[in-house]
Amino acid sequence: MRVRVPATSANLGPGFDAFGLALTLYDDLIVTPGGSGMTVQVTGSGEGEVPLDESHLVVRSIRRGLEDLGAAVPGFTLRCENRIPHGRGLGSSSAAIVGGLAAAYGLAGVPVDRERLVVLANELEGHPDNVAAAALGGFTIAWTEGETGRAVRLATTDGLAAVAYVPDNRVLTKEARGLLPGVVPHTDASANSGKAALLVAALTTRPELLLTATEDRLHQEYREPAMPESLALVHKLRASGLAAVVSGAGPTVVVLGAADRSCPPPDGWERHDLRIDPVGVQVWSMEAG
Repeated sequence: MRVRVPATSANLGPGFDAFGLALTLYDDLIVTPGGSGMTVQVTGSGEGEVPLDESHLVVRSIRRGLEDLGAAVPGFTLRCENRIPHGRGLGSSSAAIVGGLAAAYGLAGVPVDRERLVVLANELEGHPDNVAAAALGGFTIAWTEGETGRAVRLATTDGLAAVAYVPDNRVLTKEARGLLPGVVPHTDASANSGKAALLVAALTTRPELLLTATEDRLHQEYREPAMPESLALVHKLRASGLAAVVSGAGPTVVVLGAADRSCPPPDGWERHDLRIDPVGVQVWSMEAG
């Protein structure tokens, strides 16, 4: 079977640890059951870097999904065709987790329970924003009840696009989070609450409000020491009227709205012109086409 899981952009400016957006950049997992052992092959992003044993994140997620389903753990061959850059803020670890869990449903021969997928993926990832978008597609709002991950999916406005500017360097999520203060001014928290609410309207019905709605005071500027070039690009693009934000923990920068060809990537960066993935992770039998 083949599992296809989208890249994701989280936070989207003011929606810190809550908002996610699924994008049309994909990792594919090809899983062939059989035998009693396990073999992993990786091409693309992470090739030659990630482990090829039971510690591989996709393998661990498959095992967790099968355990949750009470299914026997079969032997299988896993081939990962990775297009989502690792360590760049586009949800590569969330894609691995959601893809692996969805593969477990495929191996067990049952339809994917996307609500349960969010719960399990949140347990493995530690926060639900990226995993929710990868599991559900579209624009997602995620939260936790106790330690249980929850999410709702909203359809985005017609024609919404996203341009991702991806640098060569990586930033670890742990490093980016370590720069955040434990306390923020009440005025900043209040401003972000209003902009996050406005961003829901901008993404679903009022795209002309995207520039204002993506303003952030809680996390992006605090992270500048870890990604000064990213913040400089955000400021440059926003000054030209584009709704630019740091994607997740960075250092990728995403512009929301209609694509603008007049903004080439900086030297050493890649530009990806993307759309919004509407469905999230998909599983299908390769034999059935």
